[in-house]
Amino acid sequence: MSRITPIPVEQTDAATAATLRAVQAKLGALPNMFTTFAHAPAALQGYLQLSEALAGGRLSARQRELVAIAVAQENGCEYCLSAHAALGKGAGLQEPAIRQAREGQAEDPLDAAILKLVLTITRNRGGISDGDLAAARATGLDDALVVEVISNIALNVMTNYLNRVAGTEVDFPRVTLSVAA
Repeated sequence: MSRITPIPVEQTDAATAATLRAVQAKLGALPNMFTTFAHAPAALQGYLQLSEALAGGRLSARQRELVAIAVAQENGCEYCLSAHAALGKGAGLQEPAIRQAREGQAEDPLDAAILKLVLTITRNRGGISDGDLAAARATGLDDALVVEVISNIALNVMTNYLNRVAGTEVDFPRVTLSVAA
């Protein structure tokens, strides 16, 4: 049950309504998360702008979905896990890769290195050791990619926290959190 009720588009101001309609046109639907974000138009805009900026980075859409899946699982956000499992399929992820990402693993060595760093950062709330950073660099992540990974984690933590606090109703095919989350 939602603790922060999504706002119907017609009950938002003109600028927010236009933003929500643009999201709906782009995604083909208007997920509850966006109408929940609409309570704070600045937060909605901030999320969309950061998301768009990161889409132009070095991480592929598939890699960004791997990051989102791992972070959602680690943070116990069933809404985001469900959303990114669905979006990940659209970005080319197969079910085995989605399952692996939930455990912070991947077949591809670069993806595996990214996910290992993602979980290390997320579990330690950014407080990683020199050795953790050196290990990431040794597996092919340069400083620019490390910063981009951190930025993607931050974007996903924002939505994880919003949806957990709000109790956002899952409007994607539901993926149940692992027991460990």
